[in-house]
Amino acid sequence: MFITDIRKEFYEVVVNQRVALLVAADVDALCACKILQALFHCDQVQYTLVPVTGWQDLGTAFLEHKEQFRYFILINCGSNVDLLEMLQPDDDTIFFICDTHRPVDVVNVYNDTQIKLLIKQDDDLGVPSYDDIFRDDEKEEGGDSGNESDEGSEPSGKRRRFDEGTVERRIERHRAKREWEARRREILFDYEQYEYHGTSAAVMFFELAWVLTKDTKDMLWWAIIGLTDQWVHDKITHMKYITDIATMQRHVSRHNHRNEDEENSLSIDCMRVSFEYDLRLTLYQHWSLYESICNSCYTSCNFKLWTVNGQKKLQEFLADMGLPLRQVRQKFNSMDISIKENLRDVIEESSNKYGMKDIRIQTFGVHFGFKNRFLASDMVHATAALLESTEKDESDSDNFINALDSLSRSNLKRLHSGIDLAKKKLLAVQQTVASCICTNLILSQGPFLYCYLMEGTPDVKLFSKPMALILLCKYLLKAFVHSTRNKRCKLLPLIMAAPKDLDKGTVLVVGIPPETETSDKKNFFGRAFEKAAESTSSRTLHDHFDTSIIELKTEDRSKFLDALITLLL
Repeated sequence: MFITDIRKEFYEVVVNQRVALLVAADVDALCACKILQALFHCDQVQYTLVPVTGWQDLGTAFLEHKEQFRYFILINCGSNVDLLEMLQPDDDTIFFICDTHRPVDVVNVYNDTQIKLLIKQDDDLGVPSYDDIFRDDEKEEGGDSGNESDEGSEPSGKRRRFDEGTVERRIERHRAKREWEARRREILFDYEQYEYHGTSAAVMFFELAWVLTKDTKDMLWWAIIGLTDQWVHDKITHMKYITDIATMQRHVSRHNHRNEDEENSLSIDCMRVSFEYDLRLTLYQHWSLYESICNSCYTSCNFKLWTVNGQKKLQEFLADMGLPLRQVRQKFNSMDISIKENLRDVIEESSNKYGMKDIRIQTFGVHFGFKNRFLASDMVHATAALLESTEKDESDSDNFINALDSLSRSNLKRLHSGIDLAKKKLLAVQQTVASCICTNLILSQGPFLYCYLMEGTPDVKLFSKPMALILLCKYLLKAFVHSTRNKRCKLLPLIMAAPKDLDKGTVLVVGIPPETETSDKKNFFGRAFEKAAESTSSRTLHDHFDTSIIELKTEDRSKFLDALITLLL
């Protein structure tokens, strides 16, 4: 059931208990976890933190901890399946679920005892009404059996009359039941057809901290990073992003106003969060301007930098801005102050001439002391790169802890290492996009586009991770839409596959919706993947919390794709 009073029905319940925190491996979940950890630290709540990467992990974590804990808090996992059916918990186990995945499973919505949903009800949830999907058959059947027992008690001497009315009523009831079940299937299909995302979990927990009057600047910054993660990974619509940014902006103004009189507002270890109207150039303050323009999806796709003409256009663009190449190619920190001062305005002015009207975006920046400045998107890229690091043979848990550490301002060294990893990742994405487009690896399969990364492709190991593959997928679709002349292909979704595990012979498959200005970011591939796997008996693993990401046996790939084409035509 949905919780209406998050303070009373959630926090005051868990504050005197030992709780298990099960946290999904995404940036928003990490930020929500940091906020909750800070609140638990204030109130000395005992908790155990368990990172979970998929449904199997979640099941294992629950089995390991169900004896010690009665209360479980699930962050960005658990809402889109029937959790009680999956985990089979004891009757006194309570699950608090704060999850951005939609749609929410109807059984979770209508379970009043064990499932408590920390989900904003002003999100467009569209949950079907209780009577449309649940009905009590026992009463109806009880009515029939009563009639039969009455008939059976008639004296044996009398000829048993055939009660036509009872038979007709029963036939009518069965017909009504069949109609109701058909309508129920239709309602549930419409409700569960598309996967999408709701309000950031970090924003939800920040609002809890605000209600408790325990919110700090660090918590506010984590909430902003959680929201920015949804924008960077294209999980929410632009309208939703702008609305939530406005809410965050009010909190930033409140905090800045509150700290104006404090002496430490200019101390060396102070933290200042500010609203920015900044450039859509990834990591440009930690890179050279030239490399950032080349490796940012927005500019790279608009210039078509994988072509010779695109490279010429970029040189013209730099000349139009009047920036010397020597300045543009060196680290941003080393550029002349006179150039940096009005750089944003200069870039915006030239971008308008080249058709990039929205090069600037509403976002937030932070200063740690006098030296370190980061944009919220820098933090997202750095944390995501640490979370899916393939540099050392570290486990998923080690990567999770490293990523969590990078969000603390006391661990800037870890954050800088994340930024270095993010640069390598962006370079790999850019090079892979260029090679896929130049070698025509994107094929039109009828109802969708398809691209397969062959084993032996550079950086293929990096794309065996879901977030990295989705980033590549979105970048590639944008680039394809900019480069193709086929109007029909511009409106198609994209399915991408990359080798996952050579020993097991599996590939990772992701599907993303079409790249259009008015896209509602709703993804229909989750249901389609399930149906295609079912109809062909393909060996698939639907383990990811996003249903549009699956693992598939390499040899089953062609029959799985054929089934998808048939299904979606």
